[in-house]
Amino acid sequence: MKSLMLLWQMAANEVGGWCQTSTDRDYKTVTDRVTHEGLSFLTITLPQFCKDLQKGLEQGYVDSNLFAGFKRKAGLPIFLSGFLSRVFSSDGVLLPDPHVDSIQAIRQLTLLFSKIELPCAPARVRNAFQEFMQCEQDVRVHDRLMTEGVRSDFRRISSLLYAELFSSIDKAVYDGDLVPRHGPGATADRLKGNQKYNQVDWPRRLENLFPAVEFLLPSYSFWRDAQRVNILEPGAEMPVRVITVPKTLKTPRIIAIEPTAMQYMQQALLEKIVGGVRENFLLYRFIGFDDQISNQVMAQRGSLHGDLATLDLSQASDRVSNQHVRDLLRNHPWLFQAVDATRSRKADVPGFGVQRLAKFASMGSALCFPFEAFVFLTVCFMGIEKSLGHRLTKRDLYDHVGRVRIFGDDIIIPKDTVSTVVATLEFFGFKVGRDKSFWNGKFRESCGKEYYNGLDVSVVKVRRVLPSRRSHVEELVSAVALRNNMFSHGLWKTARYLDDMLDKFLDLPYVHPTSPSLGKHTFLDYQVDRNCEFTHAPLVKGYVVKSRFPDSKLSGAGALLKFFLKRGVDPHQEGHLERAGRPTSVDIKRRWVRPF
Repeated sequence: MKSLMLLWQMAANEVGGWCQTSTDRDYKTVTDRVTHEGLSFLTITLPQFCKDLQKGLEQGYVDSNLFAGFKRKAGLPIFLSGFLSRVFSSDGVLLPDPHVDSIQAIRQLTLLFSKIELPCAPARVRNAFQEFMQCEQDVRVHDRLMTEGVRSDFRRISSLLYAELFSSIDKAVYDGDLVPRHGPGATADRLKGNQKYNQVDWPRRLENLFPAVEFLLPSYSFWRDAQRVNILEPGAEMPVRVITVPKTLKTPRIIAIEPTAMQYMQQALLEKIVGGVRENFLLYRFIGFDDQISNQVMAQRGSLHGDLATLDLSQASDRVSNQHVRDLLRNHPWLFQAVDATRSRKADVPGFGVQRLAKFASMGSALCFPFEAFVFLTVCFMGIEKSLGHRLTKRDLYDHVGRVRIFGDDIIIPKDTVSTVVATLEFFGFKVGRDKSFWNGKFRESCGKEYYNGLDVSVVKVRRVLPSRRSHVEELVSAVALRNNMFSHGLWKTARYLDDMLDKFLDLPYVHPTSPSLGKHTFLDYQVDRNCEFTHAPLVKGYVVKSRFPDSKLSGAGALLKFFLKRGVDPHQEGHLERAGRPTSVDIKRRWVRPF
Protein backbone atom coordinates (compact mmCIF):
# COMPACT_ATOMS: atom_id res chain seq x y z
CA MET A 1 0.00 0.00 0.00
CA LYS A 2 2.81 2.41 0.94
CA SER A 3 4.50 1.99 -2.46
CA LEU A 4 1.22 2.77 -4.26
CA MET A 5 0.72 5.89 -2.18
CA LEU A 6 4.26 7.09 -2.92
CA LEU A 7 3.67 6.48 -6.63
CA TRP A 8 0.46 8.55 -6.49
CA GLN A 9 2.34 11.32 -4.69
CA MET A 10 5.10 11.37 -7.31
CA ALA A 11 2.57 11.52 -10.16
CA ALA A 12 0.61 14.25 -8.35
CA ASN A 13 3.71 16.39 -7.84
CA GLU A 14 4.66 16.00 -11.50
CA VAL A 15 1.29 16.84 -13.04
CA GLY A 16 0.98 19.65 -10.50
CA GLY A 17 4.15 21.08 -12.00
CA TRP A 18 2.58 20.88 -15.45
CA CYS A 19 -0.33 22.98 -14.27
CA GLN A 20 1.53 25.19 -11.79
CA THR A 21 -0.53 24.10 -8.80
CA SER A 22 0.28 22.46 -5.48
CA THR A 23 -1.00 18.96 -4.71
CA ASP A 24 0.10 18.77 -1.06
CA ARG A 25 -3.44 19.09 0.32
CA ASP A 26 -4.71 16.62 -2.29
CA TYR A 27 -2.15 14.04 -1.15
CA LYS A 28 -3.21 14.57 2.47
CA THR A 29 -6.83 13.97 1.47
CA VAL A 30 -5.86 10.75 -0.30
CA THR A 31 -3.79 9.61 2.67
CA ASP A 32 -6.61 10.25 5.15
CA ARG A 33 -9.27 8.58 3.07
CA VAL A 34 -7.14 5.53 2.26
CA THR A 35 -6.52 5.16 5.99
CA HIS A 36 -10.27 5.05 6.66
CA GLU A 37 -11.59 3.48 3.43
CA GLY A 38 -8.71 1.29 2.32
CA LEU A 39 -7.60 0.54 -1.22
CA SER A 40 -11.15 0.98 -2.54
CA PHE A 41 -10.68 4.76 -2.39
CA LEU A 42 -7.90 4.51 -5.00
CA THR A 43 -9.53 1.84 -7.14
CA ILE A 44 -13.26 2.67 -6.95
CA THR A 45 -13.91 6.14 -5.52
CA LEU A 46 -11.28 8.03 -7.54
CA PRO A 47 -12.33 6.44 -10.88
CA GLN A 48 -15.90 7.57 -10.11
CA PHE A 49 -14.51 11.08 -9.59
CA CYS A 50 -13.12 10.87 -13.13
CA LYS A 51 -16.48 9.72 -14.52
CA ASP A 52 -18.09 12.76 -12.91
CA LEU A 53 -15.43 15.01 -14.46
CA GLN A 54 -16.16 13.57 -17.89
CA LYS A 55 -19.89 14.01 -17.38
CA GLY A 56 -19.26 17.64 -16.45
CA LEU A 57 -17.25 18.08 -19.65
CA GLU A 58 -20.06 16.45 -21.62
CA GLN A 59 -22.91 18.57 -20.22
CA GLY A 60 -20.85 21.75 -19.82
CA TYR A 61 -21.32 22.28 -16.08
CA VAL A 62 -20.97 20.61 -12.67
CA ASP A 63 -24.29 19.95 -10.95
CA SER A 64 -25.08 18.78 -7.44
CA ASN A 65 -25.17 15.12 -8.51
CA LEU A 66 -21.50 15.07 -9.43
CA PHE A 67 -18.52 14.42 -7.13
CA ALA A 68 -20.63 12.92 -4.36
CA GLY A 69 -18.64 12.23 -1.20
CA PHE A 70 -16.22 15.15 -1.68
CA LYS A 71 -16.42 18.45 0.19
CA ARG A 72 -17.19 21.47 -1.97
CA LYS A 73 -16.27 25.11 -1.99
CA ALA A 74 -18.82 27.02 -4.05
CA GLY A 75 -19.65 24.77 -7.01
CA LEU A 76 -16.46 22.66 -7.14
CA PRO A 77 -14.91 19.96 -4.94
CA ILE A 78 -11.99 21.06 -2.78
CA PHE A 79 -10.11 17.89 -3.78
CA LEU A 80 -7.99 18.56 -6.91
CA SER A 81 -9.42 22.11 -6.95
CA GLY A 82 -6.14 23.47 -8.29
CA PHE A 83 -6.80 21.57 -11.51
CA LEU A 84 -10.60 21.85 -11.54
CA SER A 85 -10.46 25.65 -11.27
CA ARG A 86 -8.67 25.77 -14.61
CA VAL A 87 -11.43 23.69 -16.24
CA PHE A 88 -14.62 25.04 -14.61
CA SER A 89 -15.51 28.46 -13.19
CA SER A 90 -16.13 28.79 -9.45
CA ASP A 91 -19.87 28.22 -9.97
CA GLY A 92 -19.21 25.00 -11.92
CA VAL A 93 -19.66 26.19 -15.52
CA LEU A 94 -17.20 24.87 -18.10
CA LEU A 95 -14.71 27.55 -19.12
CA PRO A 96 -14.70 28.70 -22.76
CA ASP A 97 -11.11 27.49 -23.14
CA PRO A 98 -10.45 24.88 -20.41
CA HIS A 99 -6.87 23.92 -19.63
CA VAL A 100 -6.35 20.57 -21.35
CA ASP A 101 -3.29 19.66 -19.26
CA SER A 102 -5.44 20.03 -16.15
CA ILE A 103 -8.06 17.69 -17.62
CA GLN A 104 -5.37 15.11 -18.31
CA ALA A 105 -3.86 15.63 -14.84
CA ILE A 106 -7.18 14.94 -13.10
CA ARG A 107 -7.74 11.88 -15.24
CA GLN A 108 -4.22 10.60 -14.53
CA LEU A 109 -4.53 10.97 -10.78
CA THR A 110 -8.01 9.47 -10.54
CA LEU A 111 -7.52 6.58 -12.97
CA LEU A 112 -3.99 5.54 -11.97
CA PHE A 113 -5.19 2.47 -10.04
CA SER A 114 -8.54 1.89 -11.77
CA LYS A 115 -7.38 -1.28 -13.56
CA ILE A 116 -5.05 -2.84 -11.03
CA GLU A 117 -5.40 -6.63 -11.01
CA LEU A 118 -6.56 -7.55 -7.53
CA PRO A 119 -9.32 -9.99 -6.52
CA CYS A 120 -12.78 -8.54 -5.94
CA ALA A 121 -14.59 -9.01 -2.65
CA PRO A 122 -16.76 -12.18 -2.58
CA ALA A 123 -19.93 -10.07 -2.36
CA ARG A 124 -19.02 -8.25 -5.58
CA VAL A 125 -18.32 -11.58 -7.32
CA ARG A 126 -21.72 -12.92 -6.26
CA ASN A 127 -23.34 -9.73 -7.47
CA ALA A 128 -21.62 -10.14 -10.86
CA PHE A 129 -23.14 -13.62 -11.29
CA GLN A 130 -26.51 -12.22 -10.20
CA GLU A 131 -26.25 -9.53 -12.88
CA PHE A 132 -25.32 -12.21 -15.44
CA MET A 133 -28.56 -14.04 -14.68
CA GLN A 134 -30.59 -10.81 -14.63
CA CYS A 135 -29.16 -9.98 -18.03
CA GLU A 136 -30.35 -13.37 -19.27
CA GLN A 137 -33.88 -12.54 -18.13
CA ASP A 138 -33.70 -9.13 -19.82
CA VAL A 139 -32.77 -10.81 -23.11
CA ARG A 140 -35.86 -13.04 -22.89
CA VAL A 141 -38.09 -10.06 -22.15
CA HIS A 142 -36.86 -8.07 -25.14
CA ASP A 143 -37.18 -11.12 -27.38
CA ARG A 144 -40.89 -11.23 -26.52
CA LEU A 145 -41.29 -7.48 -27.12
CA MET A 146 -39.79 -7.61 -30.61
CA THR A 147 -42.44 -7.03 -33.26
CA GLU A 148 -42.45 -8.68 -36.66
CA GLY A 149 -42.11 -5.28 -38.33
CA VAL A 150 -38.91 -4.47 -36.45
CA ARG A 151 -37.51 -7.93 -37.15
CA SER A 152 -38.30 -7.48 -40.83
CA ASP A 153 -36.39 -4.16 -40.89
CA PHE A 154 -33.50 -5.81 -39.04
CA ARG A 155 -33.31 -8.61 -41.63
CA ARG A 156 -33.58 -6.17 -44.55
CA ILE A 157 -30.73 -3.94 -43.35
CA SER A 158 -28.56 -6.88 -42.33
CA SER A 159 -29.02 -8.32 -45.83
CA LEU A 160 -27.95 -4.98 -47.31
CA LEU A 161 -24.79 -5.11 -45.19
CA TYR A 162 -23.83 -8.78 -45.12
CA ALA A 163 -25.44 -10.61 -48.06
CA GLU A 164 -22.17 -10.88 -49.98
CA LEU A 165 -20.11 -11.90 -46.93
CA PHE A 166 -22.57 -14.44 -45.59
CA SER A 167 -23.14 -15.96 -49.03
CA SER A 168 -19.42 -16.62 -49.46
CA ILE A 169 -19.15 -18.25 -46.01
CA ASP A 170 -22.38 -20.17 -46.64
CA LYS A 171 -20.75 -21.66 -49.75
CA ALA A 172 -17.57 -22.46 -47.81
CA VAL A 173 -19.61 -24.43 -45.26
CA TYR A 174 -21.48 -26.25 -48.02
CA ASP A 175 -18.21 -27.10 -49.80
CA GLY A 176 -16.56 -28.26 -46.58
CA ASP A 177 -13.92 -25.55 -46.94
CA LEU A 178 -13.37 -25.05 -43.21
CA VAL A 179 -10.20 -25.73 -41.25
CA PRO A 180 -10.62 -25.83 -37.46
CA ARG A 181 -7.97 -24.96 -34.91
CA HIS A 182 -7.24 -25.19 -31.22
CA GLY A 183 -6.17 -22.26 -29.09
CA PRO A 184 -3.93 -22.23 -26.00
CA GLY A 185 -6.70 -21.22 -23.59
CA ALA A 186 -8.78 -23.14 -21.08
CA THR A 187 -11.76 -25.29 -22.05
CA ALA A 188 -14.84 -26.41 -20.15
CA ASP A 189 -13.75 -30.08 -20.28
CA ARG A 190 -10.34 -29.01 -18.92
CA LEU A 191 -8.27 -30.35 -21.80
CA LYS A 192 -4.96 -28.50 -21.93
CA GLY A 193 -2.20 -28.03 -24.48
CA ASN A 194 -1.71 -30.96 -26.83
CA GLN A 195 -4.43 -32.99 -25.09
CA LYS A 196 -6.93 -31.14 -27.27
CA TYR A 197 -5.71 -32.96 -30.38
CA ASN A 198 -6.82 -36.26 -28.83
CA GLN A 199 -10.29 -35.09 -27.84
CA VAL A 200 -12.97 -37.79 -27.85
CA ASP A 201 -16.23 -35.93 -27.05
CA TRP A 202 -18.11 -34.67 -30.12
CA PRO A 203 -21.69 -33.31 -29.86
CA ARG A 204 -24.34 -34.79 -32.13
CA ARG A 205 -25.15 -31.28 -33.39
CA LEU A 206 -21.60 -31.00 -34.71
CA GLU A 207 -21.59 -34.54 -36.09
CA ASN A 208 -24.62 -33.80 -38.31
CA LEU A 209 -22.72 -31.05 -40.17
CA PHE A 210 -19.06 -31.63 -39.29
CA PRO A 211 -18.45 -35.40 -39.07
CA ALA A 212 -15.84 -36.37 -36.50
CA VAL A 213 -14.08 -38.63 -38.98
CA GLU A 214 -13.31 -35.55 -41.11
CA PHE A 215 -12.39 -33.06 -38.40
CA LEU A 216 -10.85 -35.11 -35.58
CA LEU A 217 -8.63 -37.37 -37.68
CA PRO A 218 -5.65 -36.43 -39.87
CA SER A 219 -6.94 -38.60 -42.74
CA TYR A 220 -9.39 -41.41 -43.54
CA SER A 221 -6.58 -43.95 -43.16
CA PHE A 222 -7.02 -43.46 -39.40
CA TRP A 223 -10.70 -44.44 -39.57
CA ARG A 224 -10.28 -47.03 -36.80
CA ASP A 225 -9.52 -44.17 -34.38
CA ALA A 226 -13.02 -42.86 -35.01
CA GLN A 227 -14.33 -45.66 -32.79
CA ARG A 228 -12.97 -43.87 -29.73
CA VAL A 229 -15.12 -40.78 -30.42
CA ASN A 230 -17.99 -40.33 -27.97
CA ILE A 231 -20.94 -38.75 -29.78
CA LEU A 232 -22.86 -36.66 -27.24
CA GLU A 233 -26.62 -36.35 -27.61
CA PRO A 234 -28.06 -32.86 -26.89
CA GLY A 235 -28.97 -33.75 -23.32
CA ALA A 236 -25.44 -34.93 -22.57
CA GLU A 237 -23.61 -31.91 -23.99
CA MET A 238 -21.23 -30.16 -21.66
CA PRO A 239 -22.33 -26.59 -20.75
CA VAL A 240 -19.99 -23.63 -20.87
CA ARG A 241 -18.30 -22.89 -17.55
CA VAL A 242 -18.99 -19.33 -16.38
CA ILE A 243 -16.16 -17.74 -14.37
CA THR A 244 -14.89 -14.31 -13.38
CA VAL A 245 -11.58 -12.72 -14.37
CA PRO A 246 -10.07 -9.47 -13.04
CA LYS A 247 -11.40 -6.24 -14.52
CA THR A 248 -11.69 -3.66 -11.74
CA LEU A 249 -12.06 -3.96 -7.96
CA LYS A 250 -15.62 -2.66 -8.37
CA THR A 251 -16.74 -5.56 -10.51
CA PRO A 252 -15.06 -8.57 -12.15
CA ARG A 253 -15.47 -9.51 -15.80
CA ILE A 254 -17.71 -12.49 -16.58
CA ILE A 255 -16.56 -14.91 -19.27
CA ALA A 256 -17.72 -18.35 -20.37
CA ILE A 257 -15.23 -21.15 -21.07
CA GLU A 258 -16.37 -23.22 -24.04
CA PRO A 259 -16.02 -27.01 -24.46
CA THR A 260 -13.07 -28.06 -26.62
CA ALA A 261 -15.17 -29.33 -29.53
CA MET A 262 -17.23 -26.14 -29.76
CA GLN A 263 -14.22 -23.83 -29.60
CA TYR A 264 -12.45 -26.00 -32.19
CA MET A 265 -15.14 -25.48 -34.82
CA GLN A 266 -15.91 -21.89 -33.82
CA GLN A 267 -12.34 -21.02 -34.77
CA ALA A 268 -12.91 -22.46 -38.25
CA LEU A 269 -15.89 -20.15 -38.79
CA LEU A 270 -14.10 -17.19 -37.21
CA GLU A 271 -11.26 -17.46 -39.70
CA LYS A 272 -13.67 -17.27 -42.63
CA ILE A 273 -15.57 -14.37 -41.08
CA VAL A 274 -12.50 -12.26 -40.33
CA GLY A 275 -10.99 -12.97 -43.75
CA GLY A 276 -14.27 -12.16 -45.49
CA VAL A 277 -14.66 -8.83 -43.66
CA ARG A 278 -11.12 -7.82 -44.62
CA GLU A 279 -11.89 -8.44 -48.29
CA ASN A 280 -15.18 -6.52 -48.22
CA PHE A 281 -14.72 -2.80 -48.97
CA LEU A 282 -17.65 -1.59 -46.86
CA LEU A 283 -17.48 -3.97 -43.92
CA TYR A 284 -13.74 -3.53 -43.44
CA ARG A 285 -14.40 0.20 -42.94
CA PHE A 286 -17.36 -0.33 -40.64
CA ILE A 287 -16.11 -3.18 -38.43
CA GLY A 288 -12.78 -3.73 -36.69
CA PHE A 289 -11.57 -7.03 -35.27
CA ASP A 290 -7.89 -6.28 -34.72
CA ASP A 291 -7.51 -2.64 -35.82
CA GLN A 292 -8.32 -0.21 -33.02
CA ILE A 293 -6.46 2.68 -34.62
CA SER A 294 -9.33 3.54 -36.97
CA ASN A 295 -11.68 3.95 -33.99
CA GLN A 296 -9.11 6.06 -32.17
CA VAL A 297 -8.59 8.36 -35.16
CA MET A 298 -12.34 8.84 -35.56
CA ALA A 299 -12.71 9.56 -31.82
CA GLN A 300 -10.01 12.23 -32.12
CA ARG A 301 -11.83 13.76 -35.08
CA GLY A 302 -15.10 13.72 -33.18
CA SER A 303 -13.53 15.52 -30.23
CA LEU A 304 -12.06 18.20 -32.51
CA HIS A 305 -14.96 18.82 -34.89
CA GLY A 306 -17.90 17.52 -32.85
CA ASP A 307 -19.41 15.65 -35.82
CA LEU A 308 -18.98 12.12 -34.41
CA ALA A 309 -20.28 10.55 -31.21
CA THR A 310 -18.70 7.70 -29.27
CA LEU A 311 -21.02 5.21 -27.58
CA ASP A 312 -20.19 2.48 -25.09
CA LEU A 313 -22.48 -0.45 -24.30
CA SER A 314 -22.72 -2.15 -20.90
CA GLN A 315 -22.76 -5.97 -20.78
CA ALA A 316 -22.67 -5.81 -24.55
CA SER A 317 -21.96 -9.42 -25.48
CA ASP A 318 -24.38 -10.85 -22.89
CA ARG A 319 -27.26 -8.82 -24.35
CA VAL A 320 -26.97 -10.11 -27.92
CA SER A 321 -29.87 -12.51 -28.26
CA ASN A 322 -29.65 -15.76 -30.17
CA GLN A 323 -32.76 -14.54 -31.98
CA HIS A 324 -30.77 -11.57 -33.32
CA VAL A 325 -28.24 -13.96 -34.87
CA ARG A 326 -30.95 -16.22 -36.26
CA ASP A 327 -32.47 -13.22 -38.04
CA LEU A 328 -29.05 -12.23 -39.39
CA LEU A 329 -28.54 -15.66 -40.95
CA ARG A 330 -32.10 -16.39 -42.03
CA ASN A 331 -31.27 -16.43 -45.77
CA HIS A 332 -28.05 -18.44 -45.42
CA PRO A 333 -29.07 -21.96 -44.32
CA TRP A 334 -25.65 -23.65 -44.29
CA LEU A 335 -23.99 -20.86 -42.36
CA PHE A 336 -26.95 -20.77 -39.99
CA GLN A 337 -26.62 -24.52 -39.35
CA ALA A 338 -22.89 -24.14 -38.74
CA VAL A 339 -23.27 -21.25 -36.29
CA ASP A 340 -26.14 -22.96 -34.49
CA ALA A 341 -24.20 -26.23 -34.23
CA THR A 342 -21.16 -24.52 -32.70
CA ARG A 343 -23.17 -22.47 -30.22
CA SER A 344 -23.30 -23.74 -26.64
CA ARG A 345 -26.88 -23.71 -25.38
CA LYS A 346 -26.31 -24.13 -21.65
CA ALA A 347 -24.11 -22.50 -19.03
CA ASP A 348 -22.99 -23.65 -15.59
CA VAL A 349 -23.30 -20.51 -13.46
CA PRO A 350 -21.87 -20.60 -9.91
CA GLY A 351 -24.71 -20.31 -7.43
CA PHE A 352 -27.39 -20.92 -10.08
CA GLY A 353 -26.50 -24.29 -11.61
CA VAL A 354 -26.89 -25.19 -15.29
CA GLN A 355 -29.05 -22.67 -17.15
CA ARG A 356 -30.35 -22.66 -20.71
CA LEU A 357 -29.19 -19.56 -22.58
CA ALA A 358 -31.24 -17.05 -24.54
CA LYS A 359 -28.16 -14.94 -25.34
CA PHE A 360 -26.11 -15.91 -28.36
CA ALA A 361 -22.83 -16.30 -26.49
CA SER A 362 -20.75 -14.75 -23.74
CA MET A 363 -17.16 -13.61 -23.96
CA GLY A 364 -15.12 -16.77 -24.38
CA SER A 365 -16.86 -17.96 -27.53
CA ALA A 366 -14.80 -17.34 -30.66
CA LEU A 367 -17.96 -16.17 -32.45
CA CYS A 368 -19.09 -13.73 -29.75
CA PHE A 369 -16.99 -10.80 -30.94
CA PRO A 370 -17.84 -10.89 -34.68
CA PHE A 371 -21.57 -11.51 -34.29
CA GLU A 372 -22.02 -8.82 -31.66
CA ALA A 373 -20.35 -6.43 -34.12
CA PHE A 374 -22.70 -7.56 -36.91
CA VAL A 375 -25.75 -7.05 -34.68
CA PHE A 376 -24.61 -3.65 -33.36
CA LEU A 377 -23.82 -2.34 -36.85
CA THR A 378 -27.23 -3.45 -38.12
CA VAL A 379 -29.08 -1.82 -35.22
CA CYS A 380 -27.05 1.38 -35.62
CA PHE A 381 -28.02 1.62 -39.27
CA MET A 382 -31.63 1.03 -38.33
CA GLY A 383 -31.37 4.14 -36.17
CA ILE A 384 -29.58 6.03 -38.93
CA GLU A 385 -32.35 5.05 -41.35
CA LYS A 386 -34.92 6.63 -39.02
CA SER A 387 -32.81 9.77 -38.85
CA LEU A 388 -32.52 9.95 -42.65
CA GLY A 389 -36.27 9.57 -43.08
CA HIS A 390 -36.09 7.11 -45.98
CA ARG A 391 -35.18 3.49 -46.61
CA LEU A 392 -31.48 2.83 -46.37
CA THR A 393 -29.74 2.24 -49.70
CA LYS A 394 -26.30 1.07 -50.75
CA ARG A 395 -25.50 4.68 -51.58
CA ASP A 396 -26.27 5.65 -47.99
CA LEU A 397 -23.85 3.00 -46.74
CA TYR A 398 -21.04 4.44 -48.86
CA ASP A 399 -21.90 7.93 -47.62
CA HIS A 400 -21.31 6.76 -44.04
CA VAL A 401 -17.84 5.33 -44.62
CA GLY A 402 -15.58 7.12 -42.14
CA ARG A 403 -18.59 8.13 -40.02
CA VAL A 404 -19.65 4.76 -38.57
CA ARG A 405 -17.33 2.26 -36.91
CA ILE A 406 -17.79 -0.73 -34.59
CA PHE A 407 -15.07 -2.39 -32.53
CA GLY A 408 -16.63 -4.70 -29.97
CA ASP A 409 -18.85 -2.54 -27.80
CA ASP A 410 -17.10 0.70 -28.87
CA ILE A 411 -19.40 2.41 -31.36
CA ILE A 412 -18.86 5.57 -33.40
CA ILE A 413 -21.77 7.20 -35.24
CA PRO A 414 -22.63 10.65 -36.64
CA LYS A 415 -23.65 13.03 -33.87
CA ASP A 416 -26.88 14.05 -35.63
CA THR A 417 -28.14 10.44 -35.46
CA VAL A 418 -27.48 9.86 -31.75
CA SER A 419 -31.08 10.15 -30.53
CA THR A 420 -32.50 7.61 -32.99
CA VAL A 421 -29.53 5.22 -32.74
CA VAL A 422 -29.57 5.19 -28.91
CA ALA A 423 -33.34 4.70 -28.89
CA THR A 424 -33.04 1.79 -31.34
CA LEU A 425 -30.21 0.16 -29.39
CA GLU A 426 -32.22 0.36 -26.18
CA PHE A 427 -35.34 -1.00 -27.89
CA PHE A 428 -33.28 -4.07 -28.83
CA GLY A 429 -32.31 -4.50 -25.17
CA PHE A 430 -28.83 -3.01 -25.22
CA LYS A 431 -27.73 -0.67 -22.44
CA VAL A 432 -25.93 2.48 -23.54
CA GLY A 433 -23.47 3.49 -20.83
CA ARG A 434 -24.32 7.17 -20.49
CA ASP A 435 -21.25 7.87 -18.33
CA LYS A 436 -18.97 6.47 -21.06
CA SER A 437 -20.81 7.81 -24.14
CA PHE A 438 -20.10 11.29 -25.46
CA TRP A 439 -21.53 13.54 -28.16
CA ASN A 440 -22.26 17.03 -26.71
CA GLY A 441 -18.91 18.35 -25.49
CA LYS A 442 -15.38 17.99 -26.83
CA PHE A 443 -14.47 14.81 -24.95
CA ARG A 444 -14.45 11.47 -26.79
CA GLU A 445 -13.12 8.02 -25.97
CA SER A 446 -12.83 4.82 -27.98
CA CYS A 447 -10.65 1.72 -27.85
CA GLY A 448 -8.44 2.84 -25.00
CA LYS A 449 -7.78 6.38 -26.25
CA GLU A 450 -9.33 9.59 -24.90
CA TYR A 451 -9.29 13.02 -26.51
CA TYR A 452 -10.38 16.53 -25.62
CA ASN A 453 -10.65 19.07 -28.44
CA GLY A 454 -8.47 16.81 -30.59
CA LEU A 455 -5.70 16.51 -27.98
CA ASP A 456 -4.76 13.16 -26.47
CA VAL A 457 -5.64 13.04 -22.76
CA SER A 458 -5.10 9.29 -22.34
CA VAL A 459 -3.45 8.21 -19.10
CA VAL A 460 -1.15 5.54 -17.70
CA LYS A 461 -2.68 2.87 -15.46
CA VAL A 462 -1.05 0.52 -12.97
CA ARG A 463 -1.88 -3.09 -13.85
CA ARG A 464 -0.22 -4.93 -10.95
CA VAL A 465 0.99 -4.13 -7.47
CA LEU A 466 4.60 -2.97 -7.41
CA PRO A 467 7.26 -5.65 -6.69
CA SER A 468 8.89 -5.94 -3.30
CA ARG A 469 11.46 -8.61 -4.14
CA ARG A 470 13.39 -10.05 -7.09
CA SER A 471 11.31 -13.24 -7.17
CA HIS A 472 8.13 -11.28 -8.05
CA VAL A 473 8.79 -11.72 -11.77
CA GLU A 474 5.35 -10.83 -13.18
CA GLU A 475 5.22 -7.72 -10.99
CA LEU A 476 8.73 -6.74 -12.14
CA VAL A 477 7.82 -7.12 -15.80
CA SER A 478 4.65 -5.08 -15.23
CA ALA A 479 6.61 -2.39 -13.36
CA VAL A 480 9.07 -2.06 -16.26
CA ALA A 481 6.14 -1.62 -18.66
CA LEU A 482 4.62 0.94 -16.27
CA ARG A 483 7.91 2.85 -16.13
CA ASN A 484 8.14 2.97 -19.92
CA ASN A 485 4.51 4.07 -20.26
CA MET A 486 5.14 6.86 -17.77
CA PHE A 487 8.19 7.93 -19.77
CA SER A 488 6.35 7.92 -23.11
CA HIS A 489 3.51 10.01 -21.58
CA GLY A 490 5.93 12.67 -20.40
CA LEU A 491 5.86 11.71 -16.71
CA TRP A 492 9.65 11.65 -16.55
CA LYS A 493 10.06 12.33 -12.83
CA THR A 494 7.65 9.52 -12.00
CA ALA A 495 9.53 7.26 -14.41
CA ARG A 496 12.76 8.18 -12.59
CA TYR A 497 11.13 7.23 -9.28
CA LEU A 498 10.28 3.82 -10.77
CA ASP A 499 13.86 3.56 -12.08
CA ASP A 500 15.15 3.94 -8.54
CA MET A 501 12.76 1.24 -7.34
CA LEU A 502 13.65 -1.18 -10.16
CA ASP A 503 17.39 -0.63 -9.71
CA LYS A 504 17.09 -2.42 -6.37
CA PHE A 505 16.20 -5.62 -8.23
CA LEU A 506 17.57 -5.39 -11.80
CA ASP A 507 20.34 -3.62 -13.67
CA LEU A 508 18.22 -2.45 -16.61
CA PRO A 509 19.89 -1.03 -19.75
CA TYR A 510 18.60 1.85 -21.89
CA VAL A 511 17.07 0.29 -25.02
CA HIS A 512 14.81 1.05 -27.96
CA PRO A 513 11.12 0.00 -27.55
CA THR A 514 11.61 -2.74 -30.18
CA SER A 515 14.41 -4.46 -28.22
CA PRO A 516 13.65 -7.94 -26.83
CA SER A 517 15.31 -6.90 -23.59
CA LEU A 518 13.54 -5.57 -20.53
CA GLY A 519 14.91 -2.08 -20.31
CA LYS A 520 14.39 1.61 -19.88
CA HIS A 521 13.06 3.27 -23.01
CA THR A 522 14.71 6.54 -23.90
CA PHE A 523 14.52 9.28 -26.55
CA LEU A 524 18.34 9.45 -26.47
CA ASP A 525 20.85 6.89 -27.77
CA TYR A 526 20.33 3.31 -26.66
CA GLN A 527 22.99 1.54 -24.63
CA VAL A 528 25.69 -0.57 -26.32
CA ASP A 529 27.94 -2.84 -24.24
CA ARG A 530 29.76 -4.59 -27.08
CA ASN A 531 29.49 -5.64 -30.73
CA CYS A 532 28.69 -9.15 -31.91
CA GLU A 533 31.91 -10.85 -33.05
CA PHE A 534 30.11 -12.45 -36.01
CA THR A 535 27.65 -9.81 -37.28
CA HIS A 536 29.24 -6.74 -35.63
CA ALA A 537 25.74 -5.72 -34.53
CA PRO A 538 25.53 -3.73 -31.26
CA LEU A 539 24.62 -5.81 -28.20
CA VAL A 540 23.58 -5.04 -24.64
CA LYS A 541 23.48 -7.27 -21.56
CA GLY A 542 19.81 -7.31 -20.63
CA TYR A 543 17.01 -9.37 -19.14
CA VAL A 544 14.69 -11.34 -21.42
CA VAL A 545 11.33 -12.72 -20.33
CA LYS A 546 11.19 -16.48 -20.62
CA SER A 547 7.94 -18.43 -20.30
CA ARG A 548 7.80 -22.07 -19.38
CA PHE A 549 5.09 -24.08 -21.10
CA PRO A 550 3.61 -27.08 -19.30
CA ASP A 551 4.54 -30.65 -20.24
CA SER A 552 2.11 -31.92 -22.86
CA LYS A 553 3.37 -34.85 -24.95
CA LEU A 554 1.69 -35.68 -28.23
CA SER A 555 2.30 -38.48 -30.73
CA GLY A 556 0.53 -40.62 -33.29
CA ALA A 557 -2.62 -39.40 -35.04
CA GLY A 558 -2.92 -36.35 -32.79
CA ALA A 559 0.58 -35.16 -33.73
CA LEU A 560 -0.16 -35.61 -37.43
CA LEU A 561 -3.46 -33.73 -37.04
CA LYS A 562 -1.60 -30.83 -35.39
CA PHE A 563 0.78 -30.71 -38.36
CA PHE A 564 -2.06 -30.57 -40.90
CA LEU A 565 -3.94 -27.86 -38.99
CA LYS A 566 -0.98 -25.49 -38.84
CA ARG A 567 -1.31 -22.15 -40.64
CA GLY A 568 1.49 -20.30 -42.42
CA VAL A 569 4.88 -21.41 -43.72
CA ASP A 570 6.96 -20.98 -40.58
CA PRO A 571 7.82 -24.20 -38.73
CA HIS A 572 6.33 -25.15 -35.40
CA GLN A 573 8.13 -23.95 -32.29
CA GLU A 574 10.84 -26.37 -31.21
CA GLY A 575 9.52 -28.96 -28.79
CA HIS A 576 5.86 -28.26 -29.58
CA LEU A 577 5.03 -31.98 -29.24
CA GLU A 578 6.56 -32.02 -25.77
CA ARG A 579 5.22 -28.74 -24.31
CA ALA A 580 2.12 -26.73 -25.16
CA GLY A 581 -0.60 -24.54 -23.69
CA ARG A 582 -0.58 -21.38 -21.61
CA PRO A 583 2.69 -20.73 -19.74
CA THR A 584 2.62 -21.96 -16.15
CA SER A 585 5.50 -19.79 -14.99
CA VAL A 586 7.48 -16.76 -16.11
CA ASP A 587 11.13 -16.03 -15.43
CA ILE A 588 13.73 -13.55 -16.64
CA LYS A 589 17.18 -14.50 -17.90
CA ARG A 590 20.14 -12.22 -18.51
CA ARG A 591 21.78 -12.53 -21.92
CA TRP A 592 23.29 -10.58 -24.78
CA VAL A 593 20.59 -9.10 -27.02
CA ARG A 594 20.18 -6.25 -29.46
CA PRO A 595 19.26 -2.89 -27.92
CA PHE A 596 16.80 -2.12 -30.74
